[in-house]
Amino acid sequence: MAQVPLNVRELAVGQLAERTGVAVSTLHFYEAKGLITSRRTAGNQRRYTRDTLRRVSFIRLSQRVGIPLTDIKAALDRLPSGRTPTREDWASLSAAWRSELDLRIERLLQLRDDLTDCIGCGCLSLDRCLLANPHDRLGEEGPGPRRLLAAHSRAQACGAGCGAGCEEEAS
Repeated sequence: MAQVPLNVRELAVGQLAERTGVAVSTLHFYEAKGLITSRRTAGNQRRYTRDTLRRVSFIRLSQRVGIPLTDIKAALDRLPSGRTPTREDWASLSAAWRSELDLRIERLLQLRDDLTDCIGCGCLSLDRCLLANPHDRLGEEGPGPRRLLAAHSRAQACGAGCGAGCEEEAS
């Protein structure tokens, strides 16, 4: 990978793609969505300021933890343009996302545990499984994933993970 000298203030799209490991088409997509900006040269070539390196990295990291692009854009819109996001910026933005990420983690853990329960016997026939759902009694409660819906309702009623053992008591 070619190193871009520090005295170079702007990067061509290929340089930005190479440095960030992001495809040129992805950079064009980010630009179309307003996540990054460029200026055009007299020859109509895109040029990105160096702070775009950090912005693209921020976008990729945020996506990796499941933050939607619309939320990433809203976060980047709060930052001054033309400035590299700082550690403090990241801390402030990530703190705003923390409760949403905690909720996602909780749901994923529940899904993991429920999947383990559901396929524990190996039959993979959840509608007829005598261990997970004898005589399809859960179907009488209504459509959808009844256990997940019940667990979610209990978590909301007790304050979503209050730690008081509400989940065990309700079982």
